[in-house]
Amino acid sequence: MENSFNISYCSDKYQYTMGKTYFESGLKDKRAIFNLFYRSAPDKNNWAVVSGIDEALKMISGLGSEDESFFEKFLPGEEYREYRIFLSKMKFTGNIYAMREGEIAFPTQPVIIVEGPIIEAQVLETPLLCIMNHQMAIATKASRVSRSTTKPVSEFGSRRAHGPWAAVYGAKAAYIGGCLNTSNILTSTIFNVPATGTMAHSYITAFGCTIAGELKAFETYITNHFGEPLVLLIDTYDTLRCGLPNAIKAFKGNKVNNEYPASFGIRLDSGDLTYLSNRCREELDKAGLENCKIFATNSLDEYIITELERQGAKIDAYGVGDAIATSKHNPCFGNVYKLVEIEGEAVLKRSEDKSKAINPGFQITYRIIKHGISKADVTCLRGDIMSKNIENGESFTIRDEYDDTKITFFEKGSYHYKTLQSKVMENGKICNEIYTTQEKRDYYLKNLHSLNETQRRLINPHFYKVDISDDLYDLKNSLIDSLIKEIKEYYDSEKE
Repeated sequence: MENSFNISYCSDKYQYTMGKTYFESGLKDKRAIFNLFYRSAPDKNNWAVVSGIDEALKMISGLGSEDESFFEKFLPGEEYREYRIFLSKMKFTGNIYAMREGEIAFPTQPVIIVEGPIIEAQVLETPLLCIMNHQMAIATKASRVSRSTTKPVSEFGSRRAHGPWAAVYGAKAAYIGGCLNTSNILTSTIFNVPATGTMAHSYITAFGCTIAGELKAFETYITNHFGEPLVLLIDTYDTLRCGLPNAIKAFKGNKVNNEYPASFGIRLDSGDLTYLSNRCREELDKAGLENCKIFATNSLDEYIITELERQGAKIDAYGVGDAIATSKHNPCFGNVYKLVEIEGEAVLKRSEDKSKAINPGFQITYRIIKHGISKADVTCLRGDIMSKNIENGESFTIRDEYDDTKITFFEKGSYHYKTLQSKVMENGKICNEIYTTQEKRDYYLKNLHSLNETQRRLINPHFYKVDISDDLYDLKNSLIDSLIKEIKEYYDSEKE
């Protein structure tokens, strides 16, 4: 296919030029650990929804599938020949640890941990971030939109997505993040996500630009799809003066009534949705069509839906397009990919803002649960004191990283836990448990309801407790303090 390409190499050139240095300087086989994580959630939220892990693993498995001629296109010259031959055979041989799709992830927690030879792990950075930043942006936005109402939300954003790949995988992520279904048929066939759709204005006008044509369009549609869900688009000409009356006439004239076995309804795509939905509800009820649903579209997002709900709009379901498909308010998700350990030695990138310094070392995150409610997350160094205490069910204390007056104690026997990162690839072979897209969505919903209501709200959510172990805190600060001291000594010596 003309538009097909190997996403394993959807990368930046500098990943491969750095790799040449690793290759020629004897560093290529050094064991490295990289963490993929984000620093802050979009829309001033407190958390994000994980999606994209399966696609990431497939991408990683594709390394080593191109011949030397592929690499010669961007690494030409005799000086790269030996390196090109190496790359053509280089597969990923390490281990991957990752959160499940549908997991709720908080800032700084490793969503994906890559452990392997540094040359192999380094080249994964760009394609991993490409996949995870896209799908987590969409899944998190879908979560926000679907949390703005108790009514069903459909994902209708393919025409606004940034290309076919984004439309297909974005719709999958939106479903995991809480949408009930999608309009995208490829997502439906690939991921077994329910597909839905109504009709376009062009369908109405195809029957002639007349009120009689609108009625004919409705009647013909009902005849062709009788027994299926029926939703008629009523705002092509005038919602209340002809669209709604024609819809009522078409329904009643074709035996679509409260006993109709499938769902039926009308769609509003313009105008004052609160006013129109209330008027439509009144007229539908007068006509004896109490079971007729009102479906609303028209550039909706979580803020507009919240306001419609507050105003008492009589809307039964929503269709949301570009706000979800492009994560419109925050189109760029903030996952980063950082080296945290090399040959067993913890490393970090230092920031001028101490609170932004990354967590070094080989990590694992525990979610502490009491009576089915998530109470706190703590990221530890694997095998450190707190990690052992949690896994052995012992008492432990979490101290806030930035405020040592905030202390939370968990007594032995009062909690249980789950680890958020599990091994999904071992020695380059995928070993994760396979979940359907429906199971991923169900897992997200279960995680969502393990948070309390204040942590789920859209505006100024109550912040869930997320911390690091004492050993990780000490390691992080010892590295920072050592760097600060060394930088000062170096700077002072250069001035002399």
